Amino acid sequence: MRKSGRIGDRRKPGARPRATLASLDEVIRLAVRFLSQRDRTVAQVERFLQSRGVTSSHIEPAICRLTDLRYLDDLAYAQRWVERRLVTKPMGQERLKAELQTKGISDDLVDRVLTEVFLRNGEEVVARRALQAMSHKGKRLAPVHVARFLYQRGFSDEVIDRMMTEFTRSEDVVHEEE
Repeated sequence: MRKSGRIGDRRKPGARPRATLASLDEVIRLAVRFLSQRDRTVAQVERFLQSRGVTSSHIEPAICRLTDLRYLDDLAYAQRWVERRLVTKPMGQERLKAELQTKGISDDLVDRVLTEVFLRNGEEVVARRALQAMSHKGKRLAPVHVARFLYQRGFSDEVIDRMMTEFTRSEDVVHEEE
């Protein structure tokens, strides 16, 4: 006996039934419920609607309507996301770019947002904040660990070189005081 209750149903046990949304209003309501959980990108909403069986003939007008209503705004999303990310986990432009791209933000928007943000907060300033946060954890790091940390956080080679020069100078001062 099948658990789904429908004869010939090929869904996996426990899988949610696909929506058969007949009207644009139903598609928009579904998308709004998805957006009510947290901020999302256009690409994330599109993928969600596709996963619910909504046809592209309904997805495109729904996205346009949600954008007109300002429920969707990839530029504002990217700006808020980057600012929040830099406060919670300072990182370089390359890593931020990769993370935004995985969320479906276009390369043009990513570049625009990162240029604006890093004009206000230079990448070196952000790298220093990342290193300060790391040093507050009480670990004394070798230069190789500092370089690896900055590389993993997506800082450019130039910034890493400058930070390593500063780090080496500060280590020399510490050793002279001892």
